[in-house]
Amino acid sequence: MILALHIFTALFVAAGLAFFLAGTVGLLRLPDPLARLHALTKADNIGLGLVVIGLLPQAVAWGGVLDAAKMVGIWLLLQISSGAVAQMMAEVAYRAGENPPRRDGAAPEGEGAP
Repeated sequence: MILALHIFTALFVAAGLAFFLAGTVGLLRLPDPLARLHALTKADNIGLGLVVIGLLPQAVAWGGVLDAAKMVGIWLLLQISSGAVAQMMAEVAYRAGENPPRRDGAAPEGEGAP
């Protein structure tokens, strides 16, 4: 039983870390701030969720039901705040002129010929 609990935790924490790594790669490799924010917020939310799911059985097994509730609360607060923060950062980037390139190859709004 204990071995299964450790394997469950290891699998979910490893999957969460993989999502964190994917978000970091997206942050470093994507071309514009809006795409970077999208990759980072989505990957971090899923990654933290997987880490919390992996650690919940360990916390409950050690008698820390309150600790498990705190982890879930932190994850829920992150879910709420990351979307709002990403929206504010995207608005600042847009107003600073960091417009993403258009798909049709034309210059972004406000650039090029009138």
